[in-house]
Amino acid sequence: MHSLLLVLLLQAAPASPPPESPLRREVARLALAQVRQMDPDWQPEQRDCAGLVRFVFRGAYRVWRPERLATPLWRGTRGEPSHFADAETLLAHSFAPLGRDEAARESLRTGDLVAFRQERDAGPLFHLMLVVRPEDKAHAPARVVYHPGEKGAAVRTGLLPSLLTEAPLEWRPVPQNTAFLGFFRFKEWTR
Repeated sequence: MHSLLLVLLLQAAPASPPPESPLRREVARLALAQVRQMDPDWQPEQRDCAGLVRFVFRGAYRVWRPERLATPLWRGTRGEPSHFADAETLLAHSFAPLGRDEAARESLRTGDLVAFRQERDAGPLFHLMLVVRPEDKAHAPARVVYHPGEKGAAVRTGLLPSLLTEAPLEWRPVPQNTAFLGFFRFKEWTR
């Protein structure tokens, strides 16, 4: 009887949070802090959408798992450890696709990415938006935080659900948008 009760209690107990939870909270804190005022430690020449991702992830690891920074967080174009990776390289080697549909959007957690690829005369332009979502989804909708890429531009934020209907068509994260690559998660957080 006691063992059955113990099994039932363990099944009813909330699952322990994933080990990356403190990292995700720190990613959210750092990303939203850049909206208010960009950190002077974030090098101006690296201020673009991928630079924001690199900056807040490194900052989160510096606080919660500094030993992980003994090797670079990112993978380069050949899959080698690298301190730098542009948006295309981050998506190809350091982040895993989650999908492009509503189910993937509903599964998003802080630190996940919304990714786009626009075709331009000068070649493809990749753009990343960092997801910030409360751990309890009932408290607030997911946000995106991003740097628009222009030199001197401020970091911006908005509600993820608003992108679905209010953003210009080429920036809507919906399956019908061919420029929308999908949602992505840091590979180390998928294990």
